[in-house]
Amino acid sequence: MPSITPLINQLRSDYPQFIFKESPDSYWSHDEKTIYYNAGPDSVSLILHELAHGLLDHVDYKRDIELIAMEREAWDKAKELTDKYNLVIDNNFIQSNLDTYRDWLHARSTCPKCNATGMQTKPNIYSCLACNHKWTVNEARTCALKRYSKKVK
Repeated sequence: MPSITPLINQLRSDYPQFIFKESPDSYWSHDEKTIYYNAGPDSVSLILHELAHGLLDHVDYKRDIELIAMEREAWDKAKELTDKYNLVIDNNFIQSNLDTYRDWLHARSTCPKCNATGMQTKPNIYSCLACNHKWTVNEARTCALKRYSKKVK
């Protein structure tokens, strides 16, 4: 695997407002203005994606569907960046990555009582359109999804 050091050095020069740090996981930290990257497989695509989050000033989201929109926007921006650096991001890789968020959203929105699709009514709270059951969910972006059937106000 070719070294990503030249790319990281170029990005540091082109985007001095951001810090680039090697990490076991790739992610954007708005508070730290840091792009964390893993130097493993697909690192170039993921570095550009996380840089795109930074350039787009992505902070947080209120509704789960907003997260998917932010991810799509970051991938679109990452593809724009490929021209500047003469790189390529495989569209199948992008769609596979987005599928993980789509699957996450589907799991969160599935009613634990009847398995119909519900809708988010408040942060971490869903309501079933079929049986009117309400449930809460944990954040579950980096851990296992948990749904809790309980009285929700």
